[in-house]
Amino acid sequence: MINIGSLRPTDRAAWEALARGYKAFYQTPVSDDGYDDMWHRLLRADGVHGIGAWLDGRLVGIAHYLFHTACWSADHCYLQDLFVDKAARGQGAARALIEWVAAESGRRGAARLYWTTKQDNDVARALYDKVASFNGFIRYDYPLSPAG
Repeated sequence: MINIGSLRPTDRAAWEALARGYKAFYQTPVSDDGYDDMWHRLLRADGVHGIGAWLDGRLVGIAHYLFHTACWSADHCYLQDLFVDKAARGQGAARALIEWVAAESGRRGAARLYWTTKQDNDVARALYDKVASFNGFIRYDYPLSPAG
């Protein structure tokens, strides 16, 4: 049975292993300090929120999300990161994490819950096509200079 809940201070090592797996999949390197900073932001709920999925008492999945203002409606919820350990996939953890964030979005009065993924992420998209609607939007990233 999958249990979903907030990340706890004792989850640090397991969380980091999953976060590193997520960042490796998307080929977006993060420094050790970056993981440390993110962990502390999650524990403080400093603009971002983190939840975990536990299977038989072991953290097997994570989700990071945030709420932001929208111009034409109530706030939106962006599910920024979702990752499940390869050995635990297919057992409902990803769906349970999405449903938990959806329920939290509803409690907060958000008008929309959305996320992005790679076009070729077929395994994840098979689930996403069951629980959400693809609306045809494509994301572009404009390169910004580092602050300094």
